[in-house]
Amino acid sequence: MPKPRKITGFNPKKKAVELTEAEWDIMKVVWEKEPCTAGTVQEMLAQSKDRAYSTVKTTMDRMVEKGFLEIDRIRNLQLFKSRISEVHAKRGEFRKMLKRAFGGALTPMMQFLIEHEGLSKAESAQLRRLVNKAKKKND
Repeated sequence: MPKPRKITGFNPKKKAVELTEAEWDIMKVVWEKEPCTAGTVQEMLAQSKDRAYSTVKTTMDRMVEKGFLEIDRIRNLQLFKSRISEVHAKRGEFRKMLKRAFGGALTPMMQFLIEHEGLSKAESAQLRRLVNKAKKKND
């Protein structure tokens, strides 16, 4: 069997990850099914969204250029794998929102959530535990 040939874009660690909604949909499938073909991704997305194969494949090829995915080619088969972790993608999305809505400051965001989004008793207790855990870690 021929050795897979990898096709990759630039290093994603050099730039903050900012995925479009369509890219998020694709990445969720890739993280779950990798390595996978564009057809596999399109089939999974067809269960909830109406996306044509050509649209999915074109988006995935662009994601390779952006450095979010890589392709292993085995003869005529293209297998896509992620080059970014789910944590890395969530961190980029969170930082974008935090910067846009709260000037990059975490405390005003937490204050907003507590005052305007209404935490349940369970969520409040969990938040206290997380804060205490972080406090112990920093001591």
